[in-house]
Amino acid sequence: MLLRYLSVLGDAPLAYLMLVGAFVFSMLVGLTFHEFSHAYVANGLGDHTAARRGRLSLNPMAHFDPVGSTMILLIGFGWAKPVPVNPLNTANPKRSMTLIALAGPASNLVVAGLAAVPIKAGLVPFFHPFVSPSIAGFAASVWAESPENLVGLFLGTVVLLNVLLAVFNFLPIAPLDGFNVTVGLLPGDLSRTFASYAAWGPGVLMLLIFLPFLSNGQFNPLFDVMGPVIDFLLGAFTGDAGSVQVV
Repeated sequence: MLLRYLSVLGDAPLAYLMLVGAFVFSMLVGLTFHEFSHAYVANGLGDHTAARRGRLSLNPMAHFDPVGSTMILLIGFGWAKPVPVNPLNTANPKRSMTLIALAGPASNLVVAGLAAVPIKAGLVPFFHPFVSPSIAGFAASVWAESPENLVGLFLGTVVLLNVLLAVFNFLPIAPLDGFNVTVGLLPGDLSRTFASYAAWGPGVLMLLIFLPFLSNGQFNPLFDVMGPVIDFLLGAFTGDAGSVQVV
């Protein structure tokens, strides 16, 4: 994602630095709080696996994944090191798995909501970097017009990235949190049948992620599903979302 804006670095260096800061902040806070929340809920329910391995921590380095955490800076998509949990250590494993899985995406919505407060209050405008490359230069010049615009860009980017993290992780595809939520919510045999498809999840997920690139942008089923939810949440948080572009 940041590579897209290298062309405007010379014309709007402050805007570019604000983008870098927002992406780094989102990685440190959004991903860290996401994984910490998994560990916190698991620990509260009786599974101390994450705590014993040093993952019940708000230290970003405890959750840093060299590949996934770098990717979020470059392409706007990535991950942290998954927190190890074992719901079998809890009184109600099926219910616990659902709550532990829900905690991560929910934490990102909390971060997004907090970052959106000044925007919702009208103190700064709502800007984010997910715009068409054809208007990136113009957008950067607008972002750099005032301190308020730069702060709006920073906060808007934090809001958007955390909404993206939440919505993406809610997808019912292994190894995403939404898969475990679905397994936990489905009844008996249906739950076990759905859980048996976990091994197929990573392959399906990679195909869905790379399909837009393989099809030259013609097919993007992930964003077709996620886009309306993302736009709804951005509108709810900021009051003026517009439509997110992923070109």
